[in-house]
Amino acid sequence: EGMAPPKRILFPPEKICMVWQQRQRAGAGLFNMGNTCFLNAVLQCLTYTPPLANYLLSREHSRACHQQGFCMMCIMEAHVNKVLHSPVSAILPLAVLKVFSCIGEHFQPGREEDAHDFLCCTVNAMQRACLSASSDLDLSSQSTTIVYQIFGGFLRSRVTCFSCKAISDSFEAFLDVPLDIKAASSLTAALEDFVTPEHLDGENCFKCNKCQKNVAASKRFTVHCAPKVLTVCLKRFDCFTGGKISKVVEYPEYLDLRPYMSQADGEPLHYSLYAVLVHSGVSCHGGHYFCYTKAKSNFLPSHNGLWYQMDDESVELRCIDTALRQQAYLLFYAR
Repeated sequence: EGMAPPKRILFPPEKICMVWQQRQRAGAGLFNMGNTCFLNAVLQCLTYTPPLANYLLSREHSRACHQQGFCMMCIMEAHVNKVLHSPVSAILPLAVLKVFSCIGEHFQPGREEDAHDFLCCTVNAMQRACLSASSDLDLSSQSTTIVYQIFGGFLRSRVTCFSCKAISDSFEAFLDVPLDIKAASSLTAALEDFVTPEHLDGENCFKCNKCQKNVAASKRFTVHCAPKVLTVCLKRFDCFTGGKISKVVEYPEYLDLRPYMSQADGEPLHYSLYAVLVHSGVSCHGGHYFCYTKAKSNFLPSHNGLWYQMDDESVELRCIDTALRQQAYLLFYAR
């Protein structure tokens, strides 16, 4: 609604499976090659994203890929198959380390990078790989790759003029939602703040097309199209000082996104937590990253999944309560 439909569908949505197609025990840990904990933690969260893992385990991408040189989808496919089928307890993520500077030009080997930045660059590189065979696509069609259909959604920004009540909508694609936590003590409070209307006035007023002048207005963001996988970044780091907000921000195992949607009065939109990426340390310039991920159990087929703490090469069973009590930096929820 309000958005142009895609001219081409690049990946059939009905082929995306949100639950594990194979019962998946926890795979291998990842050796740290010197300040690579951020990379290991992000890769583990992506590896246990069921719709992505199902697709990569099928090896469908590499069978059809004609890309010359660097292809992030082929690399992720090799990595996920190696991790989940490994007979050993830990492996080197060599396939990814070899293309480290292709994922992000600003990344430097041996330097601790920001896990959220690395996640964004990795998912964007996967998106580019999915688009490599298609040129001149409209934006709506670009959002029909398997990557965007899993991680992507659209935000609506609605500006309402206080003088004439005219409404102006614009739409913006997103792959994750960064949330301010300065004033929030829980994920739901941070989401509430995110959709609270902002007053545009004074130097910040709005040029209304109908009134033909600068006016006071309100601006409100809502989630317009919900992603299949919702990735949330709790903004713990100050861009200028590098300092960290270390407070506890509570997050639930199950989340209803409906109250934060443009259409807030429909059916509930339920999400289930499946991965938590944690930063321990006092600033963005140091510290350590690790994660908690949920894997299906071979022994308990009816079980909802078991939680593991993945800390570089170490993979250890943990209870859900431990996974819910972390200083989370990134949260991964699946529909």
